[in-house]
Amino acid sequence: MPDVDEGPILELEGGSWERRVERSALPVGVMFYSPSCPHCRAISPYFEEYAKEYKGRMIFGRLNVTVHTWIGEKYGIRGTPTFKFFCNGKPVQEIVGAVYPALIKRVIEDVIRYGPECAKNLTEIDYEITGYG
Repeated sequence: MPDVDEGPILELEGGSWERRVERSALPVGVMFYSPSCPHCRAISPYFEEYAKEYKGRMIFGRLNVTVHTWIGEKYGIRGTPTFKFFCNGKPVQEIVGAVYPALIKRVIEDVIRYGPECAKNLTEIDYEITGYG
């Protein structure tokens, strides 16, 4: 099933994650959620409002972690809502839990402004190298 492009927030799914998030030319903000999460439902209208406000400068998406568990595991999602922000395909910022909407907006603005430069300065971890062996 392809991701749904109904409105300002993409409903992401595993088959398009790489194309929509990891290969995006624009910064991407993703809300990791679960349908049973009351805090996710409470914050969603604010996230949608920001998606409209920052359209063209950031892509906004949602991912249901109860359906796409492997993506949640890949990015260390331990609770919902979790907001993760990506630049150049790399996670550069994260907010976990029920937070004030103003904090989310501030992070969005910072990621748009500083995220691409920050992503260039990240060092990838080579998980093949361990101290055990």
